[in-house]
Amino acid sequence: MASVLLEVKNLKKHFPVKEGLFKQTKNFNQAIDDVSLFINSGETLGLVGESGCGKSTLGRCIVKLYQPDRGQILFNGKDVNSQNKTEKKHHHKAVQMIFQDPLESLNSRHTIEQILIEPFVIHNIGDYKWRLKQIQILLDQVGLPSDSGSRYPFEFSGGQRQRIGIARAIALGPELIVCDEAVSALDVSIQSQIINLLLDLQDELNMAYLFISHDLAVVKHFSDRVAVMYLGKIVETADSDTIYKKQKHPYTKSLIDSIPTPDPHCIKKRIILQGDIPSAINPPSGCHFHTRCPKVMPCCKINEPAMRLHSSLHSYSCHLD
Repeated sequence: MASVLLEVKNLKKHFPVKEGLFKQTKNFNQAIDDVSLFINSGETLGLVGESGCGKSTLGRCIVKLYQPDRGQILFNGKDVNSQNKTEKKHHHKAVQMIFQDPLESLNSRHTIEQILIEPFVIHNIGDYKWRLKQIQILLDQVGLPSDSGSRYPFEFSGGQRQRIGIARAIALGPELIVCDEAVSALDVSIQSQIINLLLDLQDELNMAYLFISHDLAVVKHFSDRVAVMYLGKIVETADSDTIYKKQKHPYTKSLIDSIPTPDPHCIKKRIILQGDIPSAINPPSGCHFHTRCPKVMPCCKINEPAMRLHSSLHSYSCHLD
């Protein structure tokens, strides 16, 4: 039985909205609102949802780029929000992140060697000669030429820059990598190469992934389990096969229906959502999805549905049976 590597419990992160001449806090953007999930060692959890639903904010809380307002993040059973300085440094070593834009996430004034040597310097690992050898190993692992170390990020293509970002992420041997839209900025042909690279590295290094994406076709290929997020909340979680074939939540159904079909002659019935996603500053009462749900009931507008278990790995929050 797989052991739980990461567990998020009732996490909240609200950003203050400042207005007026003196920039006083008038409201809060409820980016994450009572989110709970877990990731087992060596598995991939796909996190999907529309833009602005809080996926990236959740990932940044997990790697401690953001400090959550409430809730717990347990990594190997220890609460990361109550860590001392030494424990925080270990957490940053064990949990890494791959960002969406590889050019923005790499220092354009540093050579690749300087970028990849920095994690070893920060954590005081090895001497200079050992670090140079590790850089060569990293470049080989991600499929880049051995002479790449002396070049700058702008000299590489988008796919190659993302390989550099991956090399930096795996440098310290992390247990978990948060992939924040790691392939969405790349051409389709390059996307498949990067995904295959991530899968190979996972097998080789036994890492877990939190794979954040809005591309459900990619998530289906890449993930063991999938969590669906809407307006700061998890609305459904299941293994990959179940979420694509036997989903329960109307929002999940609409997302699955939106996946393009390669056969131009295949016509399938789709659930078309009406309207835009509501503002996270003033979310709807009751079920957050009721303003767009094609199966809305009176109780949906008043009562927030609790997360219910459909099976051991399948849970969803909806008043519908």
